[in-house]
Amino acid sequence: MSNLPKNWEYGKLSQAAHVVRGITFPAGEKRNDLAQGYVCCLRTTNVQQKLEWDDVYYVPTSYVKRDEQLVREGDVLMSMANSYELVGKVARAINVPQPAAFGAFLAAVRPTHAIDGGYLYHFLRSSEVQSKLREGSSQTTNIANISAGKLSELTVPLAPWNEQKRIADKLDTVLTRVDAVDTRLARVAPILKRFRQSILAAATLGRLTEDWRIARGLKHGAETTLQAICLPDRVITYGVVKLGDETPGGTPCLRTSNVRWLRFELDGMKLINPNLSAEYRRTVLRGGEVLVNVRGTLGGVAVTTDDMAGWNVSREVAVVPVDQALASSAYISLWIASDECQRWLTGMTKGVAYTGINIEDLRTLPLKLPLKEEQVEIVRRVETLFAFAERLEARLQTARRATERLTPALLAKAFRGELVPQDPNDEPATELLRRLQQEAPLTSTKRGRKSAA
Repeated sequence: MSNLPKNWEYGKLSQAAHVVRGITFPAGEKRNDLAQGYVCCLRTTNVQQKLEWDDVYYVPTSYVKRDEQLVREGDVLMSMANSYELVGKVARAINVPQPAAFGAFLAAVRPTHAIDGGYLYHFLRSSEVQSKLREGSSQTTNIANISAGKLSELTVPLAPWNEQKRIADKLDTVLTRVDAVDTRLARVAPILKRFRQSILAAATLGRLTEDWRIARGLKHGAETTLQAICLPDRVITYGVVKLGDETPGGTPCLRTSNVRWLRFELDGMKLINPNLSAEYRRTVLRGGEVLVNVRGTLGGVAVTTDDMAGWNVSREVAVVPVDQALASSAYISLWIASDECQRWLTGMTKGVAYTGINIEDLRTLPLKLPLKEEQVEIVRRVETLFAFAERLEARLQTARRATERLTPALLAKAFRGELVPQDPNDEPATELLRRLQQEAPLTSTKRGRKSAA
């Protein structure tokens, strides 16, 4: 355990706070609206970054056996039974809008005069403490449980009272700013998604290259269907290979998880035996085909390369054998990936959401086909704009990773005594602990027992 700053002292959580377990009641007793003789009851889903009061239920007040089982201003509500990832999650009760109890899967960690409530909250939400709580929890099939007794034994670094207040105030200020930055960053990803959709819409509607087309005196594209621009000897068809038909050293087979919006992810490909099916040869790739996810993640699009000749596809993927003399595979992939075509293929424009893409719908997909030279220009412009979006996305991910690291780093710094300066005139924490030891405990940590007289 690291050394503490001067005038700090280690103590147990039981010396600084009381752990109060929540109430129990039959599930049939709860209701969604307030009535005479009922009280609001918080549950684990209400414990988010802040206490959420929009979705609460109400239970008879008779199940509140002790006044201490009502939420008090400044309490830290902790999830004591939850999934392993969420157990130990905390939120502070500030501006409590109505009298409220809390269920048995929660506990109120109630600060004494030895610790500032904000200081206690930030300590309990720190990465080190959250990890200790999870690691010390008992496990059932789907639930992790934190023992109130073990929680009370948690070691707490106690700063002098005045310094605790300075630390809590500083953390409130800087972490509010961090949360605000994180919220703004979270809004960027949907904007980038809409940006890409707008690019595809402009490309397929002819707006992206309108200036280029007018300058050259070219006409708008012809109206046709997807099957009409395929090779004469090949038809758009589903793959025929079962994913279970694997063999060491076989032929690579692309599946649904490999086809992701205009790019390939080949790390999950299967190796299949080419002699498994008499129909195997009809979907052997030659390079230049457009692949479309027709099951699972619908609508994902990719273009095969020449070095994939001889590969095959699974049944969840459709092969569009584009005739390169008529159309650019890259342009066709953009057309299929556009929002309008995706809605058409998945049934949204027909008012019915399909569980898969019908092969006949893919074959008859309406297609506006510009001249080949304009297709090439459209692809060039889209790729340029997509590359710009990808650079922004990479910078966004870097920024989000930085903000994710910032909160744990600030909390760790705070409880090492490095966030705010020490004041030698502050009363040492040892004096706080000495006074606490002279007082009788106010509350038992054992569930169901009344306070000591």
